[in-house]
Amino acid sequence: MRRIPTLAVAVTATTMLALSACGGGGGFSSGSATQNTKTGPVKLTVMIGSSGDAETTAVKAATAAWAAKSGNTVEVIAASDLGQQLGQAFASSSPPDVFYTDASKIGTYAKAGNLFAYGDQVKDAGFVDSLVQSFTYDGKFYCAPKDSSTLALQINTDMWKAAGLTEADYPKDWAGLESVATKLTKGNVTGLVIGNDINRSGAFMKQAGGWVVTDGKMSADAAGNLQGLQEVQKLMKAGVLKFNTQTKPAAGWGGEAFGKGLAAMTMEGNWIAGGMKDFPKIKYTTVELPAGPAGKGTLTFTNCWGIAAKSPNQTQSVDLVKSLITPEQQMKFADAFGVMPSTTQGLQQFAEKYPDSKAFVDGAAYGQGPVNLAGLDDVISKFNSQLGTMTGTSGDPKAWLGDLQKNGTAALG
Repeated sequence: MRRIPTLAVAVTATTMLALSACGGGGGFSSGSATQNTKTGPVKLTVMIGSSGDAETTAVKAATAAWAAKSGNTVEVIAASDLGQQLGQAFASSSPPDVFYTDASKIGTYAKAGNLFAYGDQVKDAGFVDSLVQSFTYDGKFYCAPKDSSTLALQINTDMWKAAGLTEADYPKDWAGLESVATKLTKGNVTGLVIGNDINRSGAFMKQAGGWVVTDGKMSADAAGNLQGLQEVQKLMKAGVLKFNTQTKPAAGWGGEAFGKGLAAMTMEGNWIAGGMKDFPKIKYTTVELPAGPAGKGTLTFTNCWGIAAKSPNQTQSVDLVKSLITPEQQMKFADAFGVMPSTTQGLQQFAEKYPDSKAFVDGAAYGQGPVNLAGLDDVISKFNSQLGTMTGTSGDPKAWLGDLQKNGTAALG
């Protein structure tokens, strides 16, 4: 499964997911006595953004099992464009009862009054703390994290051995990364190829102690952010790092460059397992990202099971979600389409069953979740456009971060 987040910008411990108190169905705080509830059997609609048939089939099976047990019915809709279709549904009088919600969209949906806050009803499920933070807005935990993904370093083992490298050479810090990337760069092969936006370069920013938002305020001008982007540009100047758009031929994402042998290493999430099925001849291993001056750092990407503020079936929807977040069901999803569980118990089971994914699981303990503040989408999109033009000899990360700080502060203000 290849899940490439489009706007996931890791945030601080305040990622957000909010219900607005207004909204067609009324605003309800989690556990409110006025929770919308129909009596008797109901039909729930569940809208998902699916990675493919395997995911759609797995969700249908899980919801059908709950329906059979509860006496209700469920229709699963695999959206072709989840963001667009949810927007249209929210504007209508009957949005889906349950739906995938990306952490980066929580603030936007919450501010618009589209989300029902039910987090207190599932808070004892044992979720990873950072995922709870990703779906907490204005002090409220709004919805149950459905899964998790973190970035790690993929290494082409044949190229690694050919360069005279061993397991002892797995990079532990930036200096080690530069050293092995240099040894792996040869001919049309670049040592490290990554995506051309903050969803990858942001890991370097985090490793240097920076981040875009801190305690709900813009911190793009923090020294660590510049240091992280300067490290990316330094590796570019040395010719050992390229964006996926800079390879020849250009690749659609880091995993494609890696699969086509244009990159000896890449930085992707656990969705790489699905992507590499298209390149069965490539042998690779995955290790944690090397630490920076401030220590270890990676980015976390996640969705939750959102419930509509307008849904007349909120009690049944919460009950359905509870059945979908058990360790047993989360492992079924992991087996079917590669996502990692969102609970600590589920992650332990996942790590035991899939030892090759240990680096992803370890990263969950220190991963940085998406920026979910309402109003920042356009600001970050502009920053990504600037960042995508960077080369080893051109581009001004300091100026771009200054723009991000200024524009972000204005958007939030």
